[in-house]
Amino acid sequence: MLDPSSSEEESDEIVEEESSKEVLAPAASGARLSPSRTSESSGGGGGGLQPSSRSGSSVRPSSPSPSVVSEKEKEELERLQKEEEERKKKLQLYVFVMRCIAYPFNAKQPTDMARRQQKISKQQLQTVKDRFQAFLNGETQIVADEAFMNAVQSYYDVFLKSDRVARMVQSGGFSANDSREVFKKHIEKRVRSLPEIDGLSKETVLSSWMAKFDAIYRGEEDPRKAQARMTASAASELILSKEQLYEMFQNILGIKKFEHQLLYNACQLDNPDEQAAQIRRELDGRLQMADQIAKERKFPKFVSKEMENMYIEELKSSVNLLMANLESMPVSKGGSEFKLQKLKRSHNTSIIDMGEENENQLSKSDVVLSFSLEVVIMEVQGLKSLAPNRIVYCTMEVEGGEKLQTDQAEASKPTWGTQGDFSTTHALPAVKVKLFTESTGVLALEDKELGRVVLHPTPNSPKQSEWHKMAVSKNCPDHDLKIKLAVRMDKPQNMKHSGYLWAIGKNVWKRWKKRFFVLVQVSQYTFAMCSYREKKAEPQELLQLDGYTVDYTDPQPGLEGGRAFFNAVKEGDTVIFASDDEQDRILWVQAMYRATGQSHKPVPPTQVQKLNAKGGNVPQLDAPISQFSGLKDADRAQKHGMDEFISSNPCNFDHAALFEMLQRLTLDHRLNDSYSCLGWFSPGQVFVLDEYCARNGVRGCHRHLCYLSDLLERAENGAMIDPTLLHYSFAFCASHVHGNSQKMEEILGGLLPVANNPPATEVEPKKDSKKESKKRKDSKAQPPPEPKRPDGIGTVTVEEKERFEEIKERLRLLLENQITHFRYCFPFGRPEGALKATLSLLERVLMKDIVTPVPQEEVKAVIRKCLEQAALINYTRLSEYAKIEENQKDAARSSVPKPPAGPTPSTQMQTNMINQMLKGKPNQTPKNVGRLVTPAKKLEDTIRLAELVIEVLQQNEEHHAEGKEAFAWWSDLMVEHAETFLSLFAVDMDAALEVQPPDTWDSFPLFQLLNDSLRNDYNLCNGKFHKHLQDLFAPLVVRYVDLMESSIAQSIHRGFERESWEPVKSLTSNLPNVNLPNVNLPKVPNLPVNIPLGIPQMPTFSAPSWMAAIYDADNGSGTSEDLFWKLDALQTFIRDLHWPEEEFGKHLEQRLKLMASDMIESCVKRTRIAFEVKLQKTSRSTDFRVPQSICTMFNVMVDAKAQSTKLCSMEMGQEFAKEWHQYHSKIDELIEETVKEMITLLVAKFVTILEGVLAKLSRYDEGTLFSSFLSFTVKAASKYVDVPKPGMDVADAYVTFIRHSQDILRDKVNEEMYIERLFDQWYTSTMNMVCTWLTDRMDLQLHIYQLKTLIRIVKVDSMTTQLNPHQKRLD
Repeated sequence: MLDPSSSEEESDEIVEEESSKEVLAPAASGARLSPSRTSESSGGGGGGLQPSSRSGSSVRPSSPSPSVVSEKEKEELERLQKEEEERKKKLQLYVFVMRCIAYPFNAKQPTDMARRQQKISKQQLQTVKDRFQAFLNGETQIVADEAFMNAVQSYYDVFLKSDRVARMVQSGGFSANDSREVFKKHIEKRVRSLPEIDGLSKETVLSSWMAKFDAIYRGEEDPRKAQARMTASAASELILSKEQLYEMFQNILGIKKFEHQLLYNACQLDNPDEQAAQIRRELDGRLQMADQIAKERKFPKFVSKEMENMYIEELKSSVNLLMANLESMPVSKGGSEFKLQKLKRSHNTSIIDMGEENENQLSKSDVVLSFSLEVVIMEVQGLKSLAPNRIVYCTMEVEGGEKLQTDQAEASKPTWGTQGDFSTTHALPAVKVKLFTESTGVLALEDKELGRVVLHPTPNSPKQSEWHKMAVSKNCPDHDLKIKLAVRMDKPQNMKHSGYLWAIGKNVWKRWKKRFFVLVQVSQYTFAMCSYREKKAEPQELLQLDGYTVDYTDPQPGLEGGRAFFNAVKEGDTVIFASDDEQDRILWVQAMYRATGQSHKPVPPTQVQKLNAKGGNVPQLDAPISQFSGLKDADRAQKHGMDEFISSNPCNFDHAALFEMLQRLTLDHRLNDSYSCLGWFSPGQVFVLDEYCARNGVRGCHRHLCYLSDLLERAENGAMIDPTLLHYSFAFCASHVHGNSQKMEEILGGLLPVANNPPATEVEPKKDSKKESKKRKDSKAQPPPEPKRPDGIGTVTVEEKERFEEIKERLRLLLENQITHFRYCFPFGRPEGALKATLSLLERVLMKDIVTPVPQEEVKAVIRKCLEQAALINYTRLSEYAKIEENQKDAARSSVPKPPAGPTPSTQMQTNMINQMLKGKPNQTPKNVGRLVTPAKKLEDTIRLAELVIEVLQQNEEHHAEGKEAFAWWSDLMVEHAETFLSLFAVDMDAALEVQPPDTWDSFPLFQLLNDSLRNDYNLCNGKFHKHLQDLFAPLVVRYVDLMESSIAQSIHRGFERESWEPVKSLTSNLPNVNLPNVNLPKVPNLPVNIPLGIPQMPTFSAPSWMAAIYDADNGSGTSEDLFWKLDALQTFIRDLHWPEEEFGKHLEQRLKLMASDMIESCVKRTRIAFEVKLQKTSRSTDFRVPQSICTMFNVMVDAKAQSTKLCSMEMGQEFAKEWHQYHSKIDELIEETVKEMITLLVAKFVTILEGVLAKLSRYDEGTLFSSFLSFTVKAASKYVDVPKPGMDVADAYVTFIRHSQDILRDKVNEEMYIERLFDQWYTSTMNMVCTWLTDRMDLQLHIYQLKTLIRIVKVDSMTTQLNPHQKRLD
């Protein structure tokens, strides 16, 4: 923007260039003017449009018919006239705004407003999406771990791609800070759920993740440039200069730059005196308007007749306040006591009565001025009689002040350039400058004075250096001495004009005489014309200009002296002034016109106006008026049609309508700028609007009503408006209409603290004491005093009340709509705290006034209705989104080619659906025409829909947490909302489950998904939907357990019938291999395919954790392992259901434990029978080897004992625990007894083998025929060949049997305790049999071979059976 104080030549060139374009444009085109061309037209404004319009229509080559042409011309003409009227209105409004900016005296730019963030546009949002997508694709250099990648992926899918974010961007309420805060809230739970790491705090992880997020969001931009740009924008957001304010409102009102320059110069906006005078004239006009209203009784229509008199007092009081504000402006350096006295009178007396004159008469001491002078001595000429080397110097002094001296110089070159600074209170000071030379005489006491000059400068004196002839002393031979010096006398701040005038008056200046006059401003409303004599600080005479009117006048006969006359007139007094030229007269009249504050504007005589219009010069001393800058600017403004806007009286305009237009245009400009303002004005805009309202008397209620209306209109059209701002304006208007200032002060003082308190305490009346109640009873007879309003205005017009009621209803509907669409009006909790503020505002809107509390049930009913509709809308949109997502997946599966760039059909469909919902149209559910949806597909869609439902509930919890706080007064409403939302889903869920085939278990993941979410929610756990879910799945769970029990029982029966008792080394290689779906949920066990229909199917999966220790060892049989795994899988599945109802959950647990006990008991008994049968089929000789199946049966017992502790134990109450312990102990006892029996049977087998060995040794008993025969045969044969010793082969065979049996048992049986018990019993039985055998032969002598065999058997048996299994076995 060009500087308003630019040179006149530059302004002339700009204006001439613009005007030449305007003049040439119609001539060149020959057609009717366009609206833009019309707005630039000069002079007659809209009046010049008609000829051009007719000429434009006459050159058309053809026309359908004269009537059609005339109608089009008429419409075009009406449109152009309307645009011209609008342009003039904006120009007039801009003049008022310019004056508010140029000289504010009521408002300041606020510095405590919250800084607004830069908004994000659609293009910027797309750029951010691309940057995050590039990061997820690995196309950036940002290093991140898997956890951060998952968090960013979730943020990208849930937030950035959400249609609610796109809608928030479209509404203009989305900023980069919102995006950052949502991500921060999104990752806080994730980071806190991570395990603790030594040396790395979670705060450090959060900071690191946020830094990476900023790097992704910023992309490759230089952070220093972004920071500099942010700093510059923040500075412009906080405070604006006058030039920036001018430029802003030029854009707001559509004012061209040359128009601004014309208005700026013509209004003299750079002249504070002119602006202060304009304000005084406006205030005087408002006082006259108040008198006229009171006189003619033309009052606005008030709600009460008694308010009419109060209205006049309010008008006067507002002017009184403005005058006090104007008085407080720092304009004067002196007369402080008088200034305070004026302020006191302005506050305490009526403005119409300006006070008695004797009461506040100025004294001469009140108008004492203070001047600063600069005296610069340059050089002296004419020193011819002095020797060249003589020393000369000058002194300078102001009468009554100190004396200063220059440096010494030689007479041949008397130059100095020395400056002396002085201060004085004399309006006509005497400045003395003397020239001295040093005396050469021995007896000379003083230097010799060569000459002097005495000057009487004024503030109007020339500032440049000039030559002055010096008065030469008597003894100086040089009579033509000249000195070059400059005297600059600064103009004090309170001195408005000065100069020599001729004057005569009735009370002062009674003689027609030329005097030096000074116009002094004592305060904003007090000016005085003072005449001064030389060397005097106080004025000789003064005239206080209060009540005087200045104007041009004709020369007065009989008064000689002076050529240009003007006068100051007051009732009973007239003072005539005259200047020596016309220029001085115009300047004096302008200065006194500003000082008097009169409404009449002096106009120069006709002859001068003609001279100014012709631009000619006459051979007179009077200069043409056009040479003055102010008048010349006014001429140029008049030339371009601006004079009517400048000279118009502000009191003649409807400022309420003008301000409504200004505020509306300002709000449009604010909502379209680069900040996410949410309806809040910038500090500069607030400053201008405040100043306009105060200066032009716009009522506060009208201002806020217009503001509310504009904000509501924008909010209804989709713009995001801060509810706190609506609350502020509504509370102001409500307090004005209903009149409770105390409550308003609490609200406005704390900026709506009501939102943090429950409504019961907000409007709860205090309990009165006895004295207060007695006072109220006494005051009933008297009419209550008129309540005070927040802005001091006690009158309420009918229009304000009616408009307030209308806006109140609109606001109520808007708030109910926002609460109903809270997920879309405040997406992801943005703006922060908006939902809470909306609920607080709704409660205030529902109040009849600000004193009577609204019944809580009424508020609750309204909010309940809104939340019921919200549940329906949210679920409808969610189901539509699920269908859109399904369509996208189907399109991807069918490999449909991608459409061209642009909005996808799904996005368009979603947008249309949202628009239909916003317009209140019923949602049309698309039907699957020609496509059969299978039950499995329907169940899959229901599970996906359930995931979305849970996500919505989690988002409400995470991002709308303040809604929960706001609903703390009615905590059950949000629970009802969630239940209603879930009940809508229950309809679709029930429909999907009804079509499922009987005895299918694919729906269990749906139950687990929903139950895991609901059981962790304190409010929804065991709620209506949760109980419905339990009732729906309880029969299914019972049926499943029944079928599983039957299936397991059949598998035990068939398995043991076909059991080979081979050890199972790998579960996955022996059991049916059925893979589970890849879903992060506990899956439903199934049965093999060969099981008859109606029985659930059990799949296999990788070995459970309890099998990890024995995974590489020989385990039990296939049947037992399958049994134990099925029991464990079934119990794990039922346990993972986390059945919420405690009683039914305990019933299921108890039933499964009992079933496990029965199954394990059956398994143990069948194993015992198989063990005995297996032993009976084995050999009885030393060739017997412990078969693998025997070890497997022992391992089955080991596993049964281990699994019984896990599968059969139960945590119950004390009474049931005792009973259950007894039942469970029977299983343990059964296992122990069975193990003992198996050990006994196996030991008996071993003893039977030993009996066979001892039977062979019995053949060598002494005295038997067989023994003698064997001994003789061996001796005879040993002479010829090597015969083995008898009995050693038997010993070797038995030793081999023992060692092999021990090795097999130790290696294959997994329980060392059983092995030790077996070996102990085996050893005991062996020793007992050997001892018995020897006891039977105590009377016989043992054969050498018997002895050797027994020694070997006993030795090996005792050494091997008693060794620790971890020690090395001896041979």
